[in-house]
Amino acid sequence: MDTRQPYPSDLSDQEWAQVERFIPAPQPGGRPAKYQRREIVNALLYIDRTGCQWRALPHDFPPWESVYWYFRTWRRDGTLDRLHDGLRGDLRVASGRPRQPSAAVLDSQTVKTTERGGRTATTAVRGPRAASGTSSSTPSG
Repeated sequence: MDTRQPYPSDLSDQEWAQVERFIPAPQPGGRPAKYQRREIVNALLYIDRTGCQWRALPHDFPPWESVYWYFRTWRRDGTLDRLHDGLRGDLRVASGRPRQPSAAVLDSQTVKTTERGGRTATTAVRGPRAASGTSSSTPSG
């Protein structure tokens, strides 16, 4: 991070101290890491916050292929879930609540609408009425 200007999405030193404990260190005895883990996380945050495509990642981050490889690896091995759950727990404890939530909220969009798995109540899509030659709203005369 010393060789580039920071982006607004980059982690501060204090934020990185919170996140770093969840990010796996390079494997001992393996090939040395070419890119710092913090730069990989900063690149992931940049993509998340800007919505840019992987291939449009700015060139002062590690190559998009490397960032994507870490994203896929960490998603598969549960690192991103542990990061999310750990930070959520820390925030809950800091606000005086239990680490684990005790309830969940489901809205009508997440609740099943039918018990048997059959057809649900839907409204058929209609074409515009004005396009009909028999519409009574069309002025005659």
